[in-house]
Amino acid sequence: MRRPVIVGVDASHESLAAALWAAREASHRRVPLRLLHACAWHPPLASGALGSASRRLLARRVLGGTEAHVRAVCPGVHLVAEQTEGPASRALLGAAEKADVLVLGSRGLSALTGFVLGSVGQAVVARSARPVVLVRAGRGAGDRRRYDTRHAGPHHAADRDVVLGLDLNDPCDEVIDFAFDTARLRNARLRVVSAWSAPSALTLGPGEVGLIDGPLRTEEWRGFQSAVLLAWRDKYPTVAVSGDVVEGRASSALVRAAAEAALLVVGRRTREEPHMGTRTGPVTHAVSHHARCPVAVVPHS
Repeated sequence: MRRPVIVGVDASHESLAAALWAAREASHRRVPLRLLHACAWHPPLASGALGSASRRLLARRVLGGTEAHVRAVCPGVHLVAEQTEGPASRALLGAAEKADVLVLGSRGLSALTGFVLGSVGQAVVARSARPVVLVRAGRGAGDRRRYDTRHAGPHHAADRDVVLGLDLNDPCDEVIDFAFDTARLRNARLRVVSAWSAPSALTLGPGEVGLIDGPLRTEEWRGFQSAVLLAWRDKYPTVAVSGDVVEGRASSALVRAAAEAALLVVGRRTREEPHMGTRTGPVTHAVSHHARCPVAVVPHS
């Protein structure tokens, strides 16, 4: 049996948006959906037996309400709801080890400022051994159309692209495979976006691509992108793929490309840096806060 899609839920609108997205994803993947509520999402306001009873009652209400919404939208999904004690980040990281995908909600602010992950989301994204998808609850009319219960059926957003942010300096199999497989499951087109920046005189080496003038340099990178994707096109012959190579900041290019996407896929290196601990990396950090669509962060070595 394949791993389930697991979603962390609380009483927020962002959590409900994440749960509905997770239900659709479980339907696409044909796996169970697991709703998980950690009773310590927030510091407890009471202690002792009374505090524990209050948290358990809140957990039952949260899970029951979320389950009702999910069943109304995706009645065919196999759903399991459960609660756990302890810090939310620890509970979610433990659950992620058993998940096909872990889904979290993020607080939407505006189209310009993006959304806030919060300390729990940041800790989970930075340390999860499995892919984590961040889903924001919309604030504008278009976002409500995407995520409210009236338009959140299992095939919703199937007509929009999956966007893959591909770093041509470090193309990672885990990230590429996740993006291709997700596009295949959704019967969606995969749009691959890579960015390059003109090197300075101090960073150039003999014979590097940077010695070529602008337009030709873009074509060189485009050819490299095509070569990287060749084997993946063969592995996933049913996936329609388009490639785009742009000059400039990768984070800006990906945010623009993801404006109307069903999902943006980026990578996160699992290797810890000395004196810095586990980090998401600047591009992943930027798109996680500013992309309008759900963002899948895929760990890789």
